[in-house]
Amino acid sequence: MKSESFASQQRRTVIYLAIVISVAVLGFRLFEMQILNRESYELKSSDNSIKQVVVSPLRGIFYDRNMEVLVSNSPAYTLRIIPFDYDKKLNNLLEKVIDADSGFISQVLNKNKHFSKYLPVKIKKGIDFNVVAWVEENSENLPGVDYIIEMHRDYPAGVSGAHMFGYIKEISAKQLEAEKKHYRQGDNVGHNGIEKTYEKYLRGIKGNRFILEDSKRKRIGSYKKGADDEPSVKGHDLVLTIDADVQRVAEEEFKGKRGALVAIEPSTGEILALVSAPDYDLNQFSYITSKDFLSQIYNDPEKPLFNRATMSVKPPGSTFKMLEAITALALGSITSSTTFFCGGGFTYGRFFKCHGSHGRVNVITAIEKSCNTFFYNLIYKIGLERWKHYAEMFGFNNKTNIDIGEESKGLIPDEKYYEKIYGEKWPRSIMASLGIGQGEVSVTPLQLALYTALLSNNGKTFEPHLVKGYFDEATNELVRYKFKERNVDIEQKYFDIVKEGMFLVVNGKGTATHIRLEDFEICGKTGTAQNPHGEDHALFVGFAPYKNPQIAFAIVVENVGFGGTHAAPIAKKIVEVYLNKLKRNKSKLDESITQVENRNLKN
Repeated sequence: MKSESFASQQRRTVIYLAIVISVAVLGFRLFEMQILNRESYELKSSDNSIKQVVVSPLRGIFYDRNMEVLVSNSPAYTLRIIPFDYDKKLNNLLEKVIDADSGFISQVLNKNKHFSKYLPVKIKKGIDFNVVAWVEENSENLPGVDYIIEMHRDYPAGVSGAHMFGYIKEISAKQLEAEKKHYRQGDNVGHNGIEKTYEKYLRGIKGNRFILEDSKRKRIGSYKKGADDEPSVKGHDLVLTIDADVQRVAEEEFKGKRGALVAIEPSTGEILALVSAPDYDLNQFSYITSKDFLSQIYNDPEKPLFNRATMSVKPPGSTFKMLEAITALALGSITSSTTFFCGGGFTYGRFFKCHGSHGRVNVITAIEKSCNTFFYNLIYKIGLERWKHYAEMFGFNNKTNIDIGEESKGLIPDEKYYEKIYGEKWPRSIMASLGIGQGEVSVTPLQLALYTALLSNNGKTFEPHLVKGYFDEATNELVRYKFKERNVDIEQKYFDIVKEGMFLVVNGKGTATHIRLEDFEICGKTGTAQNPHGEDHALFVGFAPYKNPQIAFAIVVENVGFGGTHAAPIAKKIVEVYLNKLKRNKSKLDESITQVENRNLKN
């Protein structure tokens, strides 16, 4: 009994001692936390209640060359979900509210599952205000669901410009991994066109706002009254080379047609209009693009996503005759007085037809009348390799380096090309077709426009481009981008001979006299590209005015027939619009100068 009592007493002593020590330790820890390290723990408590909110900058907008807004920003609501707080049982309800297909929310969340579950996922952009009101009313029962106001692209000028402007879309995981410094999950980036090429100028710089939240993640207010906030910096606004009036007319003319148009200011390489038809509605890409729309546009046999202005390659037809003419003149193969007899065609192995019997013609008349026989003869005097060399001098067989990236280089065949197909004894009769821009030669509308700009401006221009520069917000000045100069080293007298022929096409007895204007002298050349799969393609290239060119252009209308009938009238309309506008602007400037001079005289 005694030993049992003794053992029990020992146990009690040990237990009491353990309790006393534990209480002492806890008391000391409480003293340490509340007294000695009070400031440290208060700071940690404060940190836990501070939330950093990234402030997205406004994206830069687009102006045309006359400061008309082409692409702007407009506010819209975006529904978001924070996966950590969200209850997936709400999926069906939310999908009904936002009018989404069943499984849509799961699909979006699954797509973003490799990101932090604490980061909000954008579910649907451009939601209706009624949805916003519903979210507000039911917020207590919608854990992890909220909305934000974002800026989305708007197109107020009535200009489509889909293949120029491009569109923005949510950044991919691969892009985000490569550019974490500038982007976060859910950010939009330029996907194609100007939006993509000039992304780093347009995106701006993110800001930060610090807010206080309670334990339920409810906002209490700003941290330190916003003293540590960092404002976002707006992206740069771009000034494009496009003239909105010319672009609108060109787009209107191509409604219901397939083809392309490119108009360039010859002295600068600035693109005044660029049309690829059919195109697509950029507004469909401003928010979450529906599967039905994507399926429709991807499967459309007309291929509206395909940029015909820079990517479509076709034989240039008779629009290539000026290249052959200036090559022969520069090489000394002919002079302006050299003539060939046209009796309705040309024989080299077989008979090659001309569309008329023009008699004896020189180079100027050959361009005016579009005499095939003259140019059948000429290609053999020049030779294939030299013809190719001069074609490349004018920008063919190479990309133009336009500032929207996507373009084809086309094809200018040479002897090696034919040797691969036919062997060393390839039939030289093939060259006759090349002499009139048919056969294997293929070019883009953009290349034709560059070539015509060089012809009109005596071999000098700059790389074709769509953007002049950006506005510096600090100085409010336009910072111009620099583009490579193009210079074709051929004497001006040879350009003058070719341009005289182009002048007579419209203003003499040529193939486009029906587009003659009283106020402005248009120079041009019709062309018809042979198409083995259907109707031929209509082409027209040219410039105006004759003496001081302000606009050069290339127009291709697919599967309609003759260039003079279908392409040339479009040229007439864009020339009238642009040159009349320049005339009005000059009159206003002269009037302003006169008013200033009169005031100075009075003073």
